[in-house]
Amino acid sequence: MKSLNPIPIGGVPGSPYTRKMVSLMRYRRIPYAIEWGDPREFIKKFDVEEPKPVLLPVMIFDVDGEKKAITDSTPIIHHLENEFPARGVIPPDPKLAFLNYVLEDFGDEWVTKYMFHYRWHFEKDVDKAGTILPFLHNVSLDDKEHRVFKNNVSDWQISRLWVIGSNEKTAPIIEASYKRFLKQFEQCLRLKPFLLGSRPSSADYAIYGQLTQLIGFDPTSRAIAHDISPRVISWLDLMEDMSGLEPKDSDWISFVEVQNTLSDIFKEIGRVYLPALLANAQAVANKEQTWTTQIDGAKWEQRSFPYQAKCLNWINEEFHNLNKNAQQQIMNFFNKTGCEGLIIKE
Repeated sequence: MKSLNPIPIGGVPGSPYTRKMVSLMRYRRIPYAIEWGDPREFIKKFDVEEPKPVLLPVMIFDVDGEKKAITDSTPIIHHLENEFPARGVIPPDPKLAFLNYVLEDFGDEWVTKYMFHYRWHFEKDVDKAGTILPFLHNVSLDDKEHRVFKNNVSDWQISRLWVIGSNEKTAPIIEASYKRFLKQFEQCLRLKPFLLGSRPSSADYAIYGQLTQLIGFDPTSRAIAHDISPRVISWLDLMEDMSGLEPKDSDWISFVEVQNTLSDIFKEIGRVYLPALLANAQAVANKEQTWTTQIDGAKWEQRSFPYQAKCLNWINEEFHNLNKNAQQQIMNFFNKTGCEGLIIKE
């Protein structure tokens, strides 16, 4: 896979993954051309096959001499690391790189539950999202088209809350986890400007993407953040464009330091995300459409996702690529934070 120059990107500002990748591209100083709007119309311009499913953002690459639409942000980031080594977002220390991988996955797959829940669970958030999101696809919609679009997108997204596990029973779990995470991240920022030191990692960008919506758009979650995490709000604004930062290799913190600064966030991963990953993987293996488990002392039920089963497998592949000494150090840290279940015994 090779990058075009500039790399075409199709997305919308209301997509956390679009915001993740655009901000990362700015920091990495990799030429890109973003087109806002319907991703399917964007794909048609390049006469390429639609990925299944069509997710945001869509990025166009040259694959074996043919243009192809790619949507999964994590493998795209790894490709860009190989093609553009300067200003990388993956630490060179394999242990830190592994922890970064887990944190990025947590941002992409669990912090997004906060985002989806707050946007479509509360009436004033639903009204704002339903009003603004259609205009992000076409700011010139006439009033009648807009009303139809607003009603359709709101009804559809609210009907999908169960897909990510948001309902009246799980709402307190999601909201408590969000508030804990904000406090944990706030404490991290007291020590360092980014999760893994003085330069951003791909995990920073995964979390940034979700927070652009939770803090930058949705009113209920934004008000909560203003009450308990002012550093996180400031960090969010700074992360939008880090192209002027001149990173050094010494900006990454050591594995010893990260165990002190990130222990609480990994405890959160072990507390809420790990049981979800394990239950989902078991359901997918058993070809079950839904799964049920206990998360944070309460019943959680949602649809099974093959992709998240792959996420657990990929975490394990990354772990088993480490040497035995590194694996042991990771497991010692995981045993202290309740994350040991992430690693499936071979």
